[in-house]
Amino acid sequence: MKKKFIMSYSCGKDSTLALYRMIKSGHTPLALLVTVDSKRNRSWFHGIPEDLLKEVSKSLDIPLLIVKSEGDNYEETFEIALKEEKKLGADSCVFGDIDLEPHRTWCEDRCKNTNLESIFPLWQEGREDLTYEFIDSGFKTIVKNVRLNVLGEEFLGEILTRDLVKRIKDKGSDPCGENGEYHTFVYDGPIFNSKIEFKENGNLLTKDYGFLDIK
Repeated sequence: MKKKFIMSYSCGKDSTLALYRMIKSGHTPLALLVTVDSKRNRSWFHGIPEDLLKEVSKSLDIPLLIVKSEGDNYEETFEIALKEEKKLGADSCVFGDIDLEPHRTWCEDRCKNTNLESIFPLWQEGREDLTYEFIDSGFKTIVKNVRLNVLGEEFLGEILTRDLVKRIKDKGSDPCGENGEYHTFVYDGPIFNSKIEFKENGNLLTKDYGFLDIK
């Protein structure tokens, strides 16, 4: 049975690969659900500004559903958005999680509370294999955030390639960054109608994390 789904989308490689697989299998995406920090007007966790989110939505030709939250009401706002999309015909929500059980449980709980099916196209597959599948499928992505105790600032802005994955592994990081070692921003690939144009605006460093500012 073909699904009409909401994509819980971060603009990163894993959610993009999950979206790609669903589209290839003939399912229909109704919306890209992106959570945004209402204080910063950037997506939670990956820090993508709203104007770029709109460009991604336009290139993918999938409506953008921005869910704004200050953090303390994150679950509530997420579920409100799911309920609204359900009214518009959605029967499921798709997530790019791979194997972290607490993340899956959180996603499943949101869907159970809104009577939607939760779908995990990448679940329990090899992290490294998935990273190579993403690269070999023709997607282009840059390293957007890094955890500085694992990967240095020099990784910010690097394009994810097989060679870069080797360098990431050599640093002792999970090749997929599933433990939060790095996050990415996908700007081109087989489901994009046009390349997302952006400018790098320098690096922002905290004690623990490095962020590439893009606009």
